[in-house]
Amino acid sequence: MQLSLQGKYALICGSTQGIGLAIAKEIAMLGANCVLMARNEESLKFAVTQLDTSLHQHHQYLQADFTDNASVLTAIEAFVSKQAIHILVNNTGGPPAGQITQANPAQFLFALQLHLINNQQLAQAVLPSMKEAGFGRIINVISTSVKVPLPNLGVSNTTRAAVAAWAKTWANEVAVYGITVNNVLPGATATKRLSSIIENKSNHTSVSIDDVESEMLHEIPMRRFGLPEEIAAMAAFLASPAASYITGQSICVDGGRTGSI
Repeated sequence: MQLSLQGKYALICGSTQGIGLAIAKEIAMLGANCVLMARNEESLKFAVTQLDTSLHQHHQYLQADFTDNASVLTAIEAFVSKQAIHILVNNTGGPPAGQITQANPAQFLFALQLHLINNQQLAQAVLPSMKEAGFGRIINVISTSVKVPLPNLGVSNTTRAAVAAWAKTWANEVAVYGITVNNVLPGATATKRLSSIIENKSNHTSVSIDDVESEMLHEIPMRRFGLPEEIAAMAAFLASPAASYITGQSICVDGGRTGSI
């Protein structure tokens, strides 16, 4: 199986911690030169030092604040004017928990700017170099809520579904150029976001954190939370030459939790 990404450049967003950093580590081990993008420069500098360089990879970072679309656009346009990007991993922290009936329009607008608009800007910026190379991978880390909406995540469910539809449309339009677009749908994964969701539910239901966690684990056939590295393995495979005929797909990595085929 051809998994090598030597000679390829990969831009990984939200890559200083959690799933994003795990994906960067995995893609680096396949030989890719990684470009990390996030807003905290000190965290970026440290994250770069954690990436594999045994195949003479050259890793670097771009500082951009995803709450500021102009910041993201400026950073990526300056970079691609000098260097091609062959792999784009869109990964941004999800909107806060909350019931959709209590959400205001500004929350939806902010979430769409954070996810959909940044994804669009980044994808458009890297598309020319992917076309020229005849090779491209756009991988979006979203959520199993694309398949089955999750309780108390109204704004997130809506935003994630919009990104999934965006990705499918992109996949259909760019497939002819040898570019694939796929979504990785993590289930409950041991990250800071999961801890925040558990704490939020505990606070709103007066149920202990341990009991909330136990209830969530009971919904997962494997009876454990996923690891960031397990999500990263799927993303890295989709980035590889071996996944060249897989596009327009939303793939759950959730221990069997999602209740749909």
